[in-house]
Amino acid sequence: MRILLTGSTGQVGWELQRTLMTIGEVIPVGRELSSSGLFIDLSQPDTIRHVIREVQPDLIVNPAAYTAVDKAESEPELAMAVNGTAPGVIAEEAKHLGAGIVHYSTDYVFNGNHTTPYTEQDEPEPQNIYGKTKLAGEKALQAVGVPYLILRTSWVYSLRGKNFLLTMLKLAREREEIRVVADQVGAPTWSRMIAESTAQILSHGTQDLIGFLRSNSGIYNLTATGQTSWYGFAKAIFELDSKRNEHKLKKLVAIPSEQYPTPAKRPAYSSLDTQKIFSTFKLALPSWQRNLELVLS
Repeated sequence: MRILLTGSTGQVGWELQRTLMTIGEVIPVGRELSSSGLFIDLSQPDTIRHVIREVQPDLIVNPAAYTAVDKAESEPELAMAVNGTAPGVIAEEAKHLGAGIVHYSTDYVFNGNHTTPYTEQDEPEPQNIYGKTKLAGEKALQAVGVPYLILRTSWVYSLRGKNFLLTMLKLAREREEIRVVADQVGAPTWSRMIAESTAQILSHGTQDLIGFLRSNSGIYNLTATGQTSWYGFAKAIFELDSKRNEHKLKKLVAIPSEQYPTPAKRPAYSSLDTQKIFSTFKLALPSWQRNLELVLS
């Protein structure tokens, strides 16, 4: 099986390169020229079509995205090209080849008004440009009629790239006081867990991947279990990391969102219910606390 992997240097893509090797031959591509001699720019449909036609994959796994949530407010056209238009182009090319797609989306497609976890049946109502473009991408992919899985995740972090975990670890070494928003609730999710879960799901369909994807096509919530606030996440990070490393930090302060204004509005509550992915694929997802322990151990 030939697997075309986009966004191969991103947090999730980097992990997928390794986990998908158990499923088939992985051809990684990103915005820079890869070892395969290929590159892909999701804002340019011609490069998408060229790469897919060159590789002729059986499966396209697309974790690549425009993820700068605040910057998207001032770059809506670019965010829409990458997040909203590109998935439809990928789906069109996949359909021509008879290939399937795994695509990743976000908890930010929801408005944040819930007090219990969102299910896949809940109606999206994104509150920022990033969420709107990711929802547009979901719809563009679905409209093509290709076998697919859309995996919605949340609050992604790792020890690579730019993310909340790395920001907090850096600040703990530089500041005596850190103020963190405490009224936004979700599920911090480790990029490696996302990649390993993806591979576990696909392993069920190795005998007939397209048949497997066709039978199970749909949206699935894929996050760590449990929920916390950004403040709660930060507190857990500092407690675990301080056992191994010295911190300058003396005081962690919980603040409301209005004391930390951002260009993009975040949902106050964006926890996702993971019952569907468990019942469909027998995939038991770990808690966010357990994942964090593994990352910082």
